[in-house]
Amino acid sequence: MDQIANMINTIKNANRAEHESVTLSYSKIKHAIADCLEKEGYLSSVSKKIRKGFPILELGLVYTDGQAKVVGVERVSKSSRRVYKGAKDLKPSRSNSGLTVLTTPKGILTDKQAKKEMVGGEVLFKVW
Repeated sequence: MDQIANMINTIKNANRAEHESVTLSYSKIKHAIADCLEKEGYLSSVSKKIRKGFPILELGLVYTDGQAKVVGVERVSKSSRRVYKGAKDLKPSRSNSGLTVLTTPKGILTDKQAKKEMVGGEVLFKVW
């Protein structure tokens, strides 16, 4: 399984199990994605720590009225099939209740930010 799919599935499963936080192995792309999710309110905190000499990423999870904020995830672009969208092709996911995350020339952005910046890129995943 690729790193991004593993990350988003871990977040979803930890939310369903009502954990307060989750730890993942560190990488720059995971940190950038976690920062993007934190800005949008899907994560409460993102911090890089060192455990046993190796860097880890600790993510705080968000709950609203006892319900998990992350209910479902869908990995769009995979190693076997890459999906690219232009700024004009970006549509709101799940009737504006979801979020699409893209990797663009300006970094990791949500669909709303990419549309505002007028850049397209590779669609990584959708979260709702």
